[in-house]
Amino acid sequence: MKIGIVSKLFMLTTSLCMLILVTIFIGQTVFFKQYYANQKVNDIEKSIQSFKEEYLKAEEDVPTVQKLEQDFYQENTTWIVTLDKVGNIKYSNDFSVEIQLDSSQNNDFSNCVINIPLYSFTGLEDLQRLKFDFEQGKGIIVDGVKKDDLIIPTILTLENSNVALENRQLSEKLYGKKAVVPTFQGESPLYLTGAIKNLHLPEGSNIYTNRVVIDRIKQFQVDLISNGNRNSNAETKDYEENNINYKIFISPIKDTTGETTYIFAMTSLQPVDEAVQMLAEYYIYLIILVLLLIVLASFYYSKIIAKPLLQINDTTNKIANLDFSETIPIKTKDEIGTLSCNINTLSKTLHSYINQLHQDIEKEKQLENTRKEFISGVSHELKTPLSIMKSCISILEDGVASNKKDYYFKAMAKEVDKMNILIVDMLELAKFESGTYKMEMHDFYIDQVIEYICEQLEIDILNKQLHVHKQLSSIMVVANQHRIEQVLTNFITNAINYTTENKNIMISTIEDNERIKVCVENQGAHIAQEHLEKIWDRFYRADTSRQRSQGGTGLGLAISKNILELHGTQYGVSNTENGVLFYFYLNKKL
Repeated sequence: MKIGIVSKLFMLTTSLCMLILVTIFIGQTVFFKQYYANQKVNDIEKSIQSFKEEYLKAEEDVPTVQKLEQDFYQENTTWIVTLDKVGNIKYSNDFSVEIQLDSSQNNDFSNCVINIPLYSFTGLEDLQRLKFDFEQGKGIIVDGVKKDDLIIPTILTLENSNVALENRQLSEKLYGKKAVVPTFQGESPLYLTGAIKNLHLPEGSNIYTNRVVIDRIKQFQVDLISNGNRNSNAETKDYEENNINYKIFISPIKDTTGETTYIFAMTSLQPVDEAVQMLAEYYIYLIILVLLLIVLASFYYSKIIAKPLLQINDTTNKIANLDFSETIPIKTKDEIGTLSCNINTLSKTLHSYINQLHQDIEKEKQLENTRKEFISGVSHELKTPLSIMKSCISILEDGVASNKKDYYFKAMAKEVDKMNILIVDMLELAKFESGTYKMEMHDFYIDQVIEYICEQLEIDILNKQLHVHKQLSSIMVVANQHRIEQVLTNFITNAINYTTENKNIMISTIEDNERIKVCVENQGAHIAQEHLEKIWDRFYRADTSRQRSQGGTGLGLAISKNILELHGTQYGVSNTENGVLFYFYLNKKL
């Protein structure tokens, strides 16, 4: 089954567009999430490196460090904090309880005031309900461990109250569910008592409100204490909670005091998950819409592309059938436009060559017809003189009229002259009719040529006692002088032959704008209307009874016709009131 180019283009374009759409869909639903996560991790890692540099420049300046943390969150939508060597958030005094230790029970911390961070024990929202229990001067007990000079609290108990706050992750790791002594090596148990001096609560949005981040920080502290010295290289972890994926970045550095500080950052990948989910739902509608658009666009596109190709196909089919009447109307400046231009050029060239071939064939046919007519005409016209000559020779051979030898010899010589004239006329007529003769033009005065011809024919005019009346203008014309003389000689000779004695011949020239009309009129019998057009044919005579008596070959008017047609001029013959008028036009010299 033949499939048209429009259908092929339509199917190809639709398939290609659908493939692109499916590729985009798979890429966004399968690879986009991973790409987004990798890109975000790379960006955050670069930002953390910049944060480290700025942090070291801050040299433990708390406001500057807090400003860096806030800017980092704004730029990357990622929480970032600095942790000390045991995993406590540094600069967390804004969310802490200030305790005046009891010197009588805590010899190592006599007359000492310590700040216990509260983010490890409770959330900011829960503490809002409990803050009235943290009255100034109220007794408080701190259970935990001590590492070097740092306190790691695990349980806070308020005296004379049912309130007890516990860092459950750290407590279970330190004591176990049933243990009563710490299980970590290098840490000593800590039991402190004192009185609440002050309670510090943060204002506005801050990291303490994000329990997921705080829980990860607490877990990091547990891992840090349980594992001892950590790897000094940065690490990235994956974490999932409530079907939400997170990325955790931990990068240790040495601060200005030589202590190890940990940069802890955590970001959520929830936006990309939501985006991918929305895309999956959105693509259901998008595919339907895009499919419709693809079908329409592909059909239109196919028609647009195929239209010039169809035009080219139609035109080339006509060219193949030798119909060069149409050209391809495509003028675009691209490969199709160039192809159309080349086909049009090829069509014109083929048309030109075929026309030339037809002309050459016609010329060959014309030459062949001319040769055939020449042979036929010569054969026909030579029969009579050859018959006469044969009769004369027979008579001379028989000796029947020996006293008339001179008469018969003159008769044969006359017939030979006639044959010679006939052959010359036939050859000249064949030359004109071959289509290869080139007519050279000259400038000459027509009245001088007419006067010269009349002088040449004066004897014939006097023998018939004819009266020639001339009305000539001295006008220069453009033509082949020798051939126009030949035409005029034929017309005037014809007038002399067909004009009775003592009658008139009128020769005149009449100006007609840029042309001049040459007329030769003789008094005599009219030519029958049915013979007027035929007298220009070779060997044609209206009066057959006077064929030989007039002495012509029957080719004069045929030769004149060809000469005038080679000049591209108008000519003709008509009956007048008293006789017959022959005429032709010549162009004047301007």
